[in-house]
Amino acid sequence: MLTSRLEHDFLGERAIPANAYYGIQTLRALENFNITGIPLKSEPLFVQALGYVKKAAAMANRDMGVLDPSIANCIVQACDRVIAGEMDEQFLTDMIQGGAGTSVNMNANEVIANVALELMDKAKGQYEFCHPNNHVNCSQSTNDAYPTAFRIALNNKLESYSQALGELADAFAQKGEEFRNVLKMGRTQLQDAVPMSMGDEFHAFATNLREELLRIKDSRNLISEINMGATAIGTRVNAPAGYGEKVTEYLRDITGLDLVLAGDLIEATYDTGAYVQLSGVLKRTAVKLSKICNDLRLLSSGPRAGLFEINLPPLQPGSSIMPGKVNPVVPEVVNQTAFYVIGADLTVTMAAEAGQLQLNVMEPVISFALFTSISYLTRACHTLREKCVVGITANAQHAEQLVRNSIGIVTQLNPVLGYETSADIAREALRTGKNVYDIAVTERQLLSQAKWDEIFTFENLIRPHFIQ
Repeated sequence: MLTSRLEHDFLGERAIPANAYYGIQTLRALENFNITGIPLKSEPLFVQALGYVKKAAAMANRDMGVLDPSIANCIVQACDRVIAGEMDEQFLTDMIQGGAGTSVNMNANEVIANVALELMDKAKGQYEFCHPNNHVNCSQSTNDAYPTAFRIALNNKLESYSQALGELADAFAQKGEEFRNVLKMGRTQLQDAVPMSMGDEFHAFATNLREELLRIKDSRNLISEINMGATAIGTRVNAPAGYGEKVTEYLRDITGLDLVLAGDLIEATYDTGAYVQLSGVLKRTAVKLSKICNDLRLLSSGPRAGLFEINLPPLQPGSSIMPGKVNPVVPEVVNQTAFYVIGADLTVTMAAEAGQLQLNVMEPVISFALFTSISYLTRACHTLREKCVVGITANAQHAEQLVRNSIGIVTQLNPVLGYETSADIAREALRTGKNVYDIAVTERQLLSQAKWDEIFTFENLIRPHFIQ
């Protein structure tokens, strides 16, 4: 039994494993690009999107009379197997590669061609019956097929990310409701500010993250513009008239996405601004998530020598030397995820800037950076919600005691006593260690007990209203 088959390209002949659906150009890519060690199959949505693109192209080419219907139909069936994930193991090229994604495109062309050949009862490699370039890649170039598949995959990947982010925001909102009557001290510059509700603090976390869902939606609209039919540089060379419009129509039907054909295909073929926009949104969300995690670490600090206003779920021992120590490991890992995403944004920025003339050849590293950032952020959102936020509890009595003993509550006296007098009370309290009540009511008798009680009711501290 043969263990290999011979294939050729214009550089020569190579032996391909007999059972492989990929061909010689994929083999050359495997030999030339061993950078990340992460193969294309690790992004199944990208593989699926390549199947969508090749299927729509075959259908459009068939309709326009440039591809034999019998060959086109076999390509369509082969694409359906790719779309279903049956051929993922054959997509092996490294995620970062030279050639503007040509190796990815040819990996797809070769796999689909060889699956189609099997449907024709032909042997793998009998490309005279279904050729990777002449038939599967008909009316296409890497320069329109790759970015179109990339944008489809990004859209679908952002769907699950948006869901994870939305669920995390909802978890914070639920904690906001749970803690709505927990009195605590607000802080600015890590100094006591004025009292607030812990529920409002957690609800603000939810609002902060929900804003990002709108930005993701905006970015998805940008990456829904595609350049199919542009072929090499946007001039539509080797593509029949009307092909771009026809293939885009098929892609809308196949993917269920609201894809639109770019108005200027030359501009659309080299422009990567939409990726910069999306990357910026991911960075912005990462910054927000990291800030929230910083807050959770501060609020849970202690337990005896920190703020200790909340408890995070204890997940694992925190030290190899300090018995009983438990660390905020989930916020810490989300912080680190955010740092990665922030760094990946710079990668996208530099790669987008590196484009020259009619093509940006750096799109593979852009795709790698965006795919990994979305994957990591999605997992971070799930982890933060499931292993941290839903299990947070409030140390309500301790938090309220911090408020009652705080000098910051003197701010509530401004409308009654004025800023100068209130500042003098604060200064004396800080110097002597006395509390604000003793100085203002007992010693100086600047306001009555009744007035104090009116100002410092539990409800007025949490949801203050103006009192003179």
